[in-house]
Amino acid sequence: MKLELQGMTKKFGPVVANDDISLVVKPGEIHSLLGENGAGKSTLMNLLYGLYQPDAGRILLDEKDVSFAGPGDAMAAGIGMVHQHFMLVPVFSVAENVVLGNEPTNSLGALDLATARNRVNEISARFGFDIDPDALIEDLPVGIQQRVEIVKALARDAKILILDEPTAVLTPQETDELMDIMRQLAAEGTSIVFITHKLREVKAVADVVTVIRGGKVIDSVSPETPVSELASLMVGREVDLSVDKKTAQPGEAVLRISDLVVVDERQQRVIDGVSLDVHAGEVLCIAGVEGNGQTALAETLLGLRAVASGSIALAGRDITHATVKEVLESGVGYVPEDRKKDGLVADFTIEENLMLDGSFSAPYTRGLSIDFLARRGRSQELIESFDVRTPSSKTLVKKLSGGNQQKVVVARELSRDLQLFVAAQPTRGVDVGSIEFIHESIIKTRDAGIPVVIISTELDEVYNLADRIAVMYRGKIVGIVPPTISREDMGQMMAGILPEGVAA
Repeated sequence: MKLELQGMTKKFGPVVANDDISLVVKPGEIHSLLGENGAGKSTLMNLLYGLYQPDAGRILLDEKDVSFAGPGDAMAAGIGMVHQHFMLVPVFSVAENVVLGNEPTNSLGALDLATARNRVNEISARFGFDIDPDALIEDLPVGIQQRVEIVKALARDAKILILDEPTAVLTPQETDELMDIMRQLAAEGTSIVFITHKLREVKAVADVVTVIRGGKVIDSVSPETPVSELASLMVGREVDLSVDKKTAQPGEAVLRISDLVVVDERQQRVIDGVSLDVHAGEVLCIAGVEGNGQTALAETLLGLRAVASGSIALAGRDITHATVKEVLESGVGYVPEDRKKDGLVADFTIEENLMLDGSFSAPYTRGLSIDFLARRGRSQELIESFDVRTPSSKTLVKKLSGGNQQKVVVARELSRDLQLFVAAQPTRGVDVGSIEFIHESIIKTRDAGIPVVIISTELDEVYNLADRIAVMYRGKIVGIVPPTISREDMGQMMAGILPEGVAA
């Protein structure tokens, strides 16, 4: 089925999310929409899927005008969508999820599970998915859950399949398997719209790459286009994607984590006997598929989670049960993975956000009062040195782009007198140009002799920054390896398997 979008425009108040976007997806083509978070890719696909209504523009399927009041209409027309965050019911079986909303019934009006199972088996056999139709979703690995989402779309005879950031929660091996599935679907005539910001994946699987920036189509190019050129199209200027760093010169162990155990509200171990040493002047990256305890570890280091057993020591001082305020005062800089929720106050100015965890000390206060002149001067220094693009230090943080918001958080944390710097997903939702700057800032911090802990699900980022990599799986450290480890071995470790010849 041929898809054509003409002049698609969508506004949210004064913000133009999609600005006169036109593109064509041919039958059996893998068409990648490449752009930074906030570029307008997902909005465009939500228009196509009937989740939003366009302010202007046309959707054509096989040269015929169509319009969708909701996802049901889009599905009926042959469009399926696999969302970044899966739309599955965890306590239902695979078969029940696949037919949800379109349930086959028997003569008594009850759910015909046998027909549902047969449909799953038929599609699974066709594409080699190997999915048990009676398995509960909550018991399946993330990669298999994603296959269920694809089966769900194909069970409704989807001729056009939209994949929105489909590799965000996959191991490298699962990503490769997904790409094989995409090629097979395309070979059978399914048109695929592949939304991503990962250049490596675009080059591996796309037939055509359309770059979107600031809600507009910048260009449609071949996947043979060099990575540097694709990055420049995304950002609007030349970008160096490599991190220039010297060999680390690690010193003594500053952070010591011993047999750490942390449980959640259901008394499940989210951190299960973790032991780590982080040395002065090194970057230790903690890698793994999202949801394997990395976030819990970062929050525990900051004092946000209670320790059930084990210990954490910073520069010889026990901070196992320290409060957040005590941890910050001991010299821990912390960049949370969700800057909007945990790192910034959206309705505060840049100046106010820069003093958030230094509100009781110089240079922001004098006696019991805020030193407004000193605060403004210090804010100006940080805005310049961290390249925050803003008209004024008085600008509200919510008016900044995602990349500039992240720079404010990084500037605040790195401007303090640090014993340790911890950053969770430091470049999530950040434009390529800002990623370049944040990575440079992290390496400068390491080179100043400060130990750095980076928690990231982006493998390219891990390989670029790490001096050592600790891989987590289900709350445990599978092993600690150098950044020379292959992606294949790394993928096995992320699935909980220690490859042959790799030391734990």
